[in-house]
Amino acid sequence: MDFRQQSVALDALDSLACDALLVIVAGDKAPGGLDSATQRALDDAVAHGEFEFKRGKTVYLHRPQGLKAARLVFAACGAATPKSVKAAFASGLGALKGGGSKHVAVALAGVTDVGGAHAEALVAAASDASYVYRHTKPSAPAAGALAKVTLLSDKAAAKAVTQGLARGNAIAAGVTLARELGNRPGNHCTPRYLGEQAKKLGREFGLKVEVMDRKAIEKLGMGSFLAVAQGSAEPPRFIVAQYHGAPKTQAPVVLVGKGITFDTGGISIKPSAEMDEMKFDMGGAASVLGTLRAVAELKPKLNLVVLVPTTENMPGGRAIKPGDVVTSLSGQTIEILNTDAEGRLILCDALTYAERFKPACVVDVATLTGACVIALGHHHSGLFSADDKLAGDLLAASAAALDPCWRMPLDEEYEEALKSNFADMGNVGGRAGGAITAAMFLRKFTAKYRWAHLDIAGTAWKSGTAKGATGRPVPLLTHFVLSQAA
Repeated sequence: MDFRQQSVALDALDSLACDALLVIVAGDKAPGGLDSATQRALDDAVAHGEFEFKRGKTVYLHRPQGLKAARLVFAACGAATPKSVKAAFASGLGALKGGGSKHVAVALAGVTDVGGAHAEALVAAASDASYVYRHTKPSAPAAGALAKVTLLSDKAAAKAVTQGLARGNAIAAGVTLARELGNRPGNHCTPRYLGEQAKKLGREFGLKVEVMDRKAIEKLGMGSFLAVAQGSAEPPRFIVAQYHGAPKTQAPVVLVGKGITFDTGGISIKPSAEMDEMKFDMGGAASVLGTLRAVAELKPKLNLVVLVPTTENMPGGRAIKPGDVVTSLSGQTIEILNTDAEGRLILCDALTYAERFKPACVVDVATLTGACVIALGHHHSGLFSADDKLAGDLLAASAAALDPCWRMPLDEEYEEALKSNFADMGNVGGRAGGAITAAMFLRKFTAKYRWAHLDIAGTAWKSGTAKGATGRPVPLLTHFVLSQAA
């Protein structure tokens, strides 16, 4: 989709040639400064009870008198924040759905400081509205007609808006990649497929990408990762992808993504209900690869390393059993008390591997625990870090990206639950505080660098009639990485 900025004043909207003019109205009353034809149409819609200045309200007018635009939509956003503008734009696009509009021009009335954040929000909403999964569904509906969105602003805001559109475009492409990877079924999106997609990114953006097979992983000594992989006929892969936008002497940001392409739970098998959704258990891997794509397009002046341990978690004659003890890459031993707590077993070896890059910081991303869903629902991702500055940067990035997370505790008392009589640690504690004890387990492998953990079990996908990957937290991660360059 083509996103552009155009300098057009609100009092000249009637002269704008486009298929549809979408006017997003902020505040609780009619804004001033509109051209007479647009103002007349708005006043008439309000007078006849067809439109209210309440968030979520829209009205569609066909062939409005006095305007060159063939269609006119008013959408109320309430507050003038990027979040509210994004929701109003999505509602406005919904009013135009199926109408054949190829070019939509968007004006923000009552928004005094139109900027890059508003522009980025519009791109996100348009990308989300236009996404349709097709890979294994030939009967999916045809793509909509919308091909171009123009955001109208004054000349003073043109540069910021243009930058916001470019940033939004790159993030949207990363989100789409993450959604495509997540939505593919487990027999299509295998560890080998993820490795192929990483190599494809490398070719497209000139990245250094290495995809290690089982023998290479064994040579490294990743005993915890391999323990999970041994139950599956699908071979594991360990993906190492690097973007270099700064001198090699500059310490990189490292992102680690959990890549369980299908999770049965192993011997500790899951209930059959909704097990199909365990194809989404590689949401962390999908999000860090999507972030890598966005960063590679934006070309910030920093270094970024993306690590993805990827395998299936299957039951079978060779699968790990509850009570087995394995040795991680760090040399620490782990008693596997529950084979369905496998994500932390593959992540811990990747976190140890991250040490060799002497990172500025490491953030791991994983659909790790159902406990996090119980704690935070499906709106906030869970954030865990003992580093206040790093946690603050991630929280700020989540706010800027409209991709919220919430900081959770990491008090040392929670570590007691991981004690084992037969190994350095168990891989699970009790049921209480399960998301926290999972983070405490990962923390044991991060002593040599600044570290944070994002539990995205509640945000990486949706269930029900809207079932599908969300692409989160690509926006959060991209904003975070860009902030480290700044």
